[in-house]
Amino acid sequence: MTKGYTRQEIRAKATELAKMMAETEEVDFFKRAEKQINEHVKVQELIAKIKKLQKEAVNLQHYGKSEALKEVEAQIDALHEEVDQIPLVQEFKESQLEVNELLQMVSNTISKSVTDEIITSMGGDLLKRRTTKSPFDSCQ
Repeated sequence: MTKGYTRQEIRAKATELAKMMAETEEVDFFKRAEKQINEHVKVQELIAKIKKLQKEAVNLQHYGKSEALKEVEAQIDALHEEVDQIPLVQEFKESQLEVNELLQMVSNTISKSVTDEIITSMGGDLLKRRTTKSPFDSCQ
């Protein structure tokens, strides 16, 4: 039988992997882009306007002011579009996608590897992705 691992050991390896990921080019670019976003006056002004209008929208919705709500939502949409047109914001969003892809790749790799280990350890069929042989396999 193979060595069993404790949750603590797995958590330690996960922490080690997280540290490795935090030192990738994708994460480094993301951190630099976020810092620039936080220091970009125009972006911060637009975000502040959006937040203010969002609070106003909540109040308008609460009081059933649907026409005024539509106007405020249109203003919010216009401000979002304005923010999205700023090249720095586009770069930041792209870096978010790249970091998310990295996280997804790691998650998928772990998931597939665990499944493969389970199938293999049970004498199953990796090609059919099953842990046991079906009694119907010989009928085909």
